[in-house]
Amino acid sequence: MNKLDIVKNKIISDKKNAFNLLQTWRFKENKIVFTNGCFDLVHRGHLDYLASAASMGNKLIIGLNTDASVQRLKGPDRPIIDEYSRAFLLASLGFVDMVIYFDEQTPYELINFVQPDILVKGSDYNAEDIVGYDIVKAKGGEIKTLDFIEGFSSTGIINKIKEKG
Repeated sequence: MNKLDIVKNKIISDKKNAFNLLQTWRFKENKIVFTNGCFDLVHRGHLDYLASAASMGNKLIIGLNTDASVQRLKGPDRPIIDEYSRAFLLASLGFVDMVIYFDEQTPYELINFVQPDILVKGSDYNAEDIVGYDIVKAKGGEIKTLDFIEGFSSTGIINKIKEKG
């Protein structure tokens, strides 16, 4: 399999394929880490966050908001980058093992499907308020928060472009 196919195969749109892969990982006793987000205009802050999350286990799964979901969250001018392009970029990272879309308001159902060992979000959340906290805690998993690198955000980049434009 060439490198392009390896990247494309990390993007999962069929839950049956995801289920089979998850079962294989669990059989091999891999620690599964899950995080989610829009990841519109991926920047250094995202990369630092994702690399740190990946370091917490053996397999990193990213729940990626669909375009429609991003629009509902961020407004009609977002996302800047379409969902497949965002997924492709994230799947190109060596420490990312799966990118799976979700269209719901929150990733709750996806977290329930994945059943991660570790759930990771930014430290702007209290652990108890993170969507999926109850699912992960009920199975004996961990909820971790990570600090952001100050000065890096997609919204900040967009505003900077607008100011210069």
